Amino acid sequence: MCGFAGFLSLRSYGSQKHSADRLTKIAHQMGDVMIHRGPDGGGIWTDPKVGLALSHRRLSIIDLSKAGRQPMVSGQGRMAISYNGEVYNANELRAELQDIGVAFQGHSDTEVILESSVQWGVVNTVQKLVGMFAFVLWDTVEKQLWLVRDRLGIKPLYYTITPDQTLIFGSELKALRAHPNCPSEINRDAVSAFMRHNYIPGPFSIFKGIQKLQPGHILKLNIDDYEPSVEPYWSLDDAARHGETYPFKGDEPAALEALEALFADAVSRRMIADVPLGAFLSGGIDSSTVVALMQANSTQPVRTFSIGFSEDGFDEAVHAKAVAAHIGTDHTEMYVTSEEARAVIPNLPDYYDEPFADSSQIPTYLVSAMTRDHVTVALSGDGGDELFTGYNRYFQAQKIKRMLTLVPSSLRAAAGSTIRAFPPSFWNDVFKLVPPSKRPPQAGDKMHKLSEVLNTDQDGFYRRIISHWPQPDEIVIDGREPKGIIWDDGLQQRIPDFIRRMQYLDTLTYLPDDILTKVDRASMAVSLEARLPMLDHRLVEFAWRLPEAMKIRNGEGKWLLRQLLYKYVPRTLIDRPKMGFGVPIGDWMRGPLLDWAEDLLSESTFKKHGLLRAAPVLEKWRDHKSGRHNSQYLLWNVLMLHAWAEKYCARGAT
Repeated sequence: MCGFAGFLSLRSYGSQKHSADRLTKIAHQMGDVMIHRGPDGGGIWTDPKVGLALSHRRLSIIDLSKAGRQPMVSGQGRMAISYNGEVYNANELRAELQDIGVAFQGHSDTEVILESSVQWGVVNTVQKLVGMFAFVLWDTVEKQLWLVRDRLGIKPLYYTITPDQTLIFGSELKALRAHPNCPSEINRDAVSAFMRHNYIPGPFSIFKGIQKLQPGHILKLNIDDYEPSVEPYWSLDDAARHGETYPFKGDEPAALEALEALFADAVSRRMIADVPLGAFLSGGIDSSTVVALMQANSTQPVRTFSIGFSEDGFDEAVHAKAVAAHIGTDHTEMYVTSEEARAVIPNLPDYYDEPFADSSQIPTYLVSAMTRDHVTVALSGDGGDELFTGYNRYFQAQKIKRMLTLVPSSLRAAAGSTIRAFPPSFWNDVFKLVPPSKRPPQAGDKMHKLSEVLNTDQDGFYRRIISHWPQPDEIVIDGREPKGIIWDDGLQQRIPDFIRRMQYLDTLTYLPDDILTKVDRASMAVSLEARLPMLDHRLVEFAWRLPEAMKIRNGEGKWLLRQLLYKYVPRTLIDRPKMGFGVPIGDWMRGPLLDWAEDLLSESTFKKHGLLRAAPVLEKWRDHKSGRHNSQYLLWNVLMLHAWAEKYCARGAT
């Protein structure tokens, strides 16, 4: 796990006017702002003849020797690479290359990618890789540059081509911005998208002209071209179509056996490291399954880590501790005070580089920081909800959609108005009458979300349930929200099943741009490598072949995954309502964060940055402070936007 950056000057190719010192200086600047991604060393490689510079920051995980340093040049000098990630089938690929006479200097996966690309070509190599990765590769013979991002978008990669025809790229926006020619104008359309999603969806970034390379894509640029080609080498569309065409035909025992074999292989591959390794453990289905398979593959107790909160409804540590005790891990837990959690908030703009408003970023950072005190690598259970139908909203949405079809709009509107007539606190009290095992967390917030959905037509149903500000252009000054895949009218025909369609959209949008962004930035802020076995692409493709009955049973998701976990952990430790990984951000806004929030939501701050219309936001703020409504998520969007602007646009937005 590392960070890389670089640039290529296209317009002046052949002029030989590039100063090696200048190339090196800028490359150092770009790498130095990412030391957190690679505190163990750094390197620069330049080619002044073509105006190319590569920078790398190293977090040593595999091959800690000098032979693993980057940027790295292939044995015959043809290709150079700078790379972030881990390839888990590197040993098999190395053996294939050695069989055809390729000699290796070390045992890093970086060298395997490099020599594979020389022998088999970049595209063929990438299709062979099992892992998470983003890298830049330069071919000195063909004068071609390649940017590659892994299939699911676990590792980040940004790029831009400036007006003076310089291609700039890197693992984080701050690295691109360290280049003197990097664009800095705010993309107001992206701000609109952010207000809907609480993250900026790809391929956009907060800055005009800077893009995210989408998951599963390769950018190729010839030195004498000004426009790159960007093509997919893997797509979820293909996986979904293949799953429909070739569904799993075996019975349930056969499916369970296949799942365990694939999952166990994915986990064991991700346990290979030359540094201490552990796992995040929340006590939920996904992380518990990962840890159970880790322990089954280990002769020593696996290190596991969890954090807890004293606030009611936000503490999963007690469940994690029980699971750890049953599996027999070496478990470490830490209870975080609200003061410690709130102390993270001022640093969030630095960690995330662009506005990002999933408040679970706070506990994700805290558990990463605590884990890094003990290990360098941690396995995580992210991805299980998207693959095996785990989100509560899938089932709630299915029920509500049926109701929308059967109930006249006038009755739905009346029901929605009735729900909104009572504050969330009222509904929280009502749900206290429901047995704890069946009671949803933050019930009042969910009821108010339901009231809004009741007034939504079917075509916009998914958009509404994932939206924070449902009409963002009305509050973003000069913003025009880009119409991405969630507006695709043809999607219903391609994926007729409603829940599968929601899973598809979540995997393409919410997973890479929220969940994986959150985990990558939080873990790398403390120089911790997070590995995600659930997102092994082989496991993803298998999950799309499973029939719905093996995912959903008796109104619950993850049926087959649960059967696997029950082989290792009794269901009494697992079967409970899904909690999520959050903090009581709404209560904090009314209490200890009040002064901070008041400052970022002041009329002067709105005027200073000129991004949002103040009136509709301040109306939400007044209602929230009074307790009439809980608008914590909508307000957290605004607070994170303004906190980011305070850091990066001190003189106001441009």
